[in-house]
Amino acid sequence: MDLTEKPRTFPALLIGRAGSRGVPGKNTMVMLGRRMFEYPLIAASRSRFVDRIYVSSDDDNLHRLSSEYGVRWMQRPAELATDTALVEDVVAHAINAIIEAEVRDPGIVVLLLANAATVSPHIIDEGVAALVADPTLDSAVTVSSYNEYSPVRAKRIDEHGLLVPFGDVDAIPGASCDRDTQAQTWFCDGGAWVLRTRCRALEGLLPFRWMGRRTYPLRQEGGLDIDYWPDVARTETWLRHEGFDETQVPWERQDNHPPTVGEVLRS
Repeated sequence: MDLTEKPRTFPALLIGRAGSRGVPGKNTMVMLGRRMFEYPLIAASRSRFVDRIYVSSDDDNLHRLSSEYGVRWMQRPAELATDTALVEDVVAHAINAIIEAEVRDPGIVVLLLANAATVSPHIIDEGVAALVADPTLDSAVTVSSYNEYSPVRAKRIDEHGLLVPFGDVDAIPGASCDRDTQAQTWFCDGGAWVLRTRCRALEGLLPFRWMGRRTYPLRQEGGLDIDYWPDVARTETWLRHEGFDETQVPWERQDNHPPTVGEVLRS
């Protein structure tokens, strides 16, 4: 592929439902003067590869508050807005709806979570560039390293109420009480999922079948989506470290034209 060819732009998709048991109202809670869902929208709007943003939700409040970003609203069906609905089905439904709305297959969609503020436009650009440069990749996904939660340390409670290893620790090379002796452990942190639209077939690896089978890692530090109250403070710490405060946004879109893939890969 000629990496200097005319660049393309792609849609982003933000998903988030109204109900939340862990942190009620987390998608629209205020942090540093902004609603939580605004942070992924800010990142997408400053990405040099994204020029349109869809929102899939059943939350009327999210619909009203996100309208100032010029998003394209997608009402989520009731059966996909329950506690038992799988995210993979929401993703597949939304990608199909985007293809129908655009009357063509964009090929790549940038998936964002309304409760995940730890994403930057630069890492979105890196993911899109990786997929355009390598057609064999199914996805590019943000990951953060958390060795303290590695398989070596994972436990489960057995039928006797006792802690036992979650898996076969003896089969893990370098396993010991030192969390950094085994291979570095990376977790999908919910920041960004740059996906081929073909991933909507959900034939990928568990637990995130919408990632496909060949995934490029977008490495970052401290990424997470908010599921429990401690995640709120960690997210604010990440945002402040990135340069956000109540008035400042750290990222500026460099120009009105997306870069070539080669420019992003060389940066």
